[in-house]
Amino acid sequence: MSSLFDLTGKVAVITGASKGLGRAMALGFADAGADVVVSSRRVDACEEVADEIRAKGRRALAVACHVADWAQCDALIAAAVVEFGEIDILVNNAGIAPVPPSLAGVTEELFDKTFGVNVKGPLRLMAMAADYMPAGGSIINISTKASQRPSPFTVVYAASKAALNAITQATAQEFGPRGIRVNAIVCGPFITDSFSKAIPTPEAAEHVAKLISVGHIGQPEEILGTALLLASDASSYMTGALLNLDGGGS
Repeated sequence: MSSLFDLTGKVAVITGASKGLGRAMALGFADAGADVVVSSRRVDACEEVADEIRAKGRRALAVACHVADWAQCDALIAAAVVEFGEIDILVNNAGIAPVPPSLAGVTEELFDKTFGVNVKGPLRLMAMAADYMPAGGSIINISTKASQRPSPFTVVYAASKAALNAITQATAQEFGPRGIRVNAIVCGPFITDSFSKAIPTPEAAEHVAKLISVGHIGQPEEILGTALLLASDASSYMTGALLNLDGGGS
């Protein structure tokens, strides 16, 4: 592996890391040399991924965290620092994408829950983690194409991720002088639990795939190359970027 993409000696904190895109990044970062803090709401699921990382010869720490709760966000960062001393990479991957039946069908609970997980948590984690990041640190936010091309059934999810895009670019300006880069991966469709709930039938998934230039829906591991680019020195001159990773989707 080119030294540009080498994460040896780096510490990565990844939310939503027990499955899907988060798990793929946690394991891929470990393969690139990083030690990883694996976080999601269920600590037992985090421990399973942490064990996979340890089997690769890297250190891992499993921490339960509901990112909509700022006290739990603070505790996640504190646990990472106690275990590893500093944080080099933060990946705000945890997210939810509930589908309301209509605008009138958006409940206050759905709205608050979506913005709590997708906006409130990442903002707090960025603020807290930056105090323990050396120059060269990297924050990666996981966004969605819906933030750029919303539809009625994604109205709240799209709005929350558009807010995350704005926070990404604003934080990049604040943290840039400290040598900390902040970028976002704007994802098209990937095979995840959220996708399977929104697109429940093989026929519907096949229709989505036909709208993608590369002809298939992304597998979780296909986020890894872009994530490694942003986590590593290979992107040392990149901050505030919203990188579309969508297979050329329409």
